[in-house]
Amino acid sequence: MSQQIPKVQKIVAVLWPSFLTAALATIVFFTAFDPVQLGEVAGYGAVSRLGGYTIGFFLFWLLTAGTGALTCYFQQPCDRPGPPA
Repeated sequence: MSQQIPKVQKIVAVLWPSFLTAALATIVFFTAFDPVQLGEVAGYGAVSRLGGYTIGFFLFWLLTAGTGALTCYFQQPCDRPGPPA
């Protein structure tokens, strides 16, 4: 008998590792790039460092959560085709 994994557990299984990965990616990325200069180059004008770090973190989190969610989605078994008629 197979047990269903609760939906909350699936969500946390995606969000928590993606949070940790986004934190690490933010640290590594902003070690090399200054968010103030990135904002100027991108044409957004004056962006504070804290604002740049925050935007960068949430973008990294969105990216890693999306890839984790797609991985979970593609792990689901698909319907097997029946024998040809």
